[in-house]
Amino acid sequence: MIVLAAASGPLPKVGIVLVSFLAATVLLARDDRARAVAILGALVVSPPLLLATIWHSSKLSFVHRHPLEAVALAAAALVVVVVLAVAIFRRPALLGALAVLALPFRISIGTAGGTSNLLIPLYLVVGAGSLAAAVPALRGRSGLGSDSEHEPGWLERLLALYLVLYAVQATYAPAASFQDAVQNFGFFYVPFTLLYSVLVRLQWTPRLLRTCLQIIAVLAVVFAGVGFIEYATKTTFLSSKLAQQNQLYVYFVVNSVFFDPNIFGRFLALAMVALATLLLYERPAREQVAVSIVLVVLWAALVLSFSRASMIALLVGLAVLAANKWRLTRALVAVAVVVVVGAAAVAISPNTFGLNQGFNGVSAGRGSVLSGGLRLFRDRPLWGFGSGSFQDAYQAHHLSSGTLTASHTTAVTIAAEQGLIGELAYLALVLVAIVGLLRGARADPARAAVAAAFVALVVHTELYADFLEDPFTWALLGIGFSLARAPDRVPDPATAPAVRVAAVPA
Repeated sequence: MIVLAAASGPLPKVGIVLVSFLAATVLLARDDRARAVAILGALVVSPPLLLATIWHSSKLSFVHRHPLEAVALAAAALVVVVVLAVAIFRRPALLGALAVLALPFRISIGTAGGTSNLLIPLYLVVGAGSLAAAVPALRGRSGLGSDSEHEPGWLERLLALYLVLYAVQATYAPAASFQDAVQNFGFFYVPFTLLYSVLVRLQWTPRLLRTCLQIIAVLAVVFAGVGFIEYATKTTFLSSKLAQQNQLYVYFVVNSVFFDPNIFGRFLALAMVALATLLLYERPAREQVAVSIVLVVLWAALVLSFSRASMIALLVGLAVLAANKWRLTRALVAVAVVVVVGAAAVAISPNTFGLNQGFNGVSAGRGSVLSGGLRLFRDRPLWGFGSGSFQDAYQAHHLSSGTLTASHTTAVTIAAEQGLIGELAYLALVLVAIVGLLRGARADPARAAVAAAFVALVVHTELYADFLEDPFTWALLGIGFSLARAPDRVPDPATAPAVRVAAVPA
């Protein structure tokens, strides 16, 4: 209890607010030098705050048991970051490729309380990109992302507002919830803010976009292959919880290299939306055939993940693509056809989709948690129970007999934790992001793909959660708004460089 009180005392609360202002400065600074100071400040202040919060938790059990090895690993990681920073400074396009490559990878670290899944490869890339941007700017040189004409827009303002609100509203959350909020800042919000800051200022050339799409396609096919191996051997990797659940299901769910089948499904859905864009614009027949084959492979893997949230997100993403390319009425007709087919499948086998158990069966027990979240919002509609407090507040007020205590719906989670104050900031952020990505994207395949993928991701977050906690959110925003703000970017869909998808055996 003493440790818990110290970790949520006045100093950590001041620390999280300070970090939020540093992150906001990274987003809003107009001067390269001021932004560089904020970047380095966030890199210096955030890790100690995070470590102080989790020092006595199972996440650092390895550090306590093997301190010398932990120091050696930290030193090696620092060397890797510096080497990468030098390489990125010399070849800025390398940052885009490395970031896309690292986005899906989480390293599972065994702890006394189970396992922790950390985005360590992405953290190394973000650290290197941040140094490549900040250090030259402090020395008065042109560094990565230097752009004196870059003016923060409404997206940056709303991102900064939400981060500051989240930090301030964490200060009145219960002690355990405050620690969760600090971890969200340390593991997600701060590194992802830095990621967005460098990606939005990167020059996304056709060659770089082509390389990144190839990376996504190859990764997706490889991950799908792992899923097929899981299904064939009836063995799951990286998730003992899913392995236990598969013993109870009448079907077998795969998760590939991800800790959750819904995260696997989300990645597949976003990859399929990006690849499907190639089929809507003039491309060589050989390329369209290759893309179609890849899409079939990914669809089969998505079915085996049994992620209904990902299937819905994919449908919405494809509908956005179709509406952006053609008229909205045609897209609605296509959606209606898919819905009818899906309804027929459900009618044929309703038990498979849990319809015999009502909405709770369809939503895997989330219906009661959603209603509980709305009751929490009703109790404190203006300011909520504090950032990161949903599970604690839910358990304290509703005492569910089940194990599910997360709403898995971003809007409901924010409403319960932050009330109308946070909810309005979140809704404004989503609206500005979608409008900014879609405006003028009709004639640009790359922008159309990013916009559709982002909308699909937003839908998935309302069915599974993890909006600003997902690096794909920030990466899509960074790439999409960089393309939207490029002054001379007027692509011709008929002559845009073709994207060849590398075939990888499953």
